[in-house]
Amino acid sequence: MTAFASTRRVDTWWVQPAATALGLIVFFGYLTLRAFNATYVWAEPYISPTVAPPLFTPAAGYLGSVPVAHAWLGAFPAWWPAFLPQSPAFFIPGLAIAFRFTCYYYRGAYYKAFWSDPPSCTVGEPRKSYWGENSFPLVLQNFHRYMLFLSIFVLMILGYDAWKSLWFPVAAGAPGAAAALGTPPGQVSFGIGVGTLVLSVNVVLLSGYLLGCHTLRHVAGGCADQLSRAPLGLTAYNCVSCLNRRHMVWAWASLFSVGFADLYVRLCSMGVWSDLRIL
Repeated sequence: MTAFASTRRVDTWWVQPAATALGLIVFFGYLTLRAFNATYVWAEPYISPTVAPPLFTPAAGYLGSVPVAHAWLGAFPAWWPAFLPQSPAFFIPGLAIAFRFTCYYYRGAYYKAFWSDPPSCTVGEPRKSYWGENSFPLVLQNFHRYMLFLSIFVLMILGYDAWKSLWFPVAAGAPGAAAALGTPPGQVSFGIGVGTLVLSVNVVLLSGYLLGCHTLRHVAGGCADQLSRAPLGLTAYNCVSCLNRRHMVWAWASLFSVGFADLYVRLCSMGVWSDLRIL
């Protein structure tokens, strides 16, 4: 049995797993805190990707919450437990976390960073046997394919939210400005703000991560074990592989963009800064 962390390597092999652990703690910790404190997630026409799409929204009492009219099923029902915050992130947006948790790249990342399984190549592990993913709870990793299909649906919703961020409300008290835009007061007009770009870039990065998924590559290839017998499937497989080659980069970039998009909407909703209108 090789002692834990014993190795003949002379390089700083521990830097990568340590940096990975720190990054995962920071980003997933932030997103978890936001899920339990879903205030300031709405700055019309922007909605934070951490609560989109909102099935329910607080009827009152939450600062910067999604308006009831914009929630799919309206306000939180009376049966919602009082000890839980009324957060839309507990529903459909939670699927995105489940998708990342079961992602092949993230599995390897947090297995090395937190469980030292192994901490790095040719470095001793803290256990004697390989446990595998055929028993609870790691057997739940096999649900990754289903999380993929559900996450594609969430990605489509986020794309729609990015489209909606192009339409800004016209202030009812500014008829002159509304008339200049040719839009009646109380309605919306086309525009582009910094928030529009933030939400749109987030969708692009999430698309690169999601559409480069290892599982999607297999599905796009026709779920065939021998691609040489499926020419069309091989073409689709190779297409997805273009994104898959940089799956780690897409994974971290999209994780950062989700956090930054939420932070941007939060600060706009709090009035810390004003969204700059580009057009």
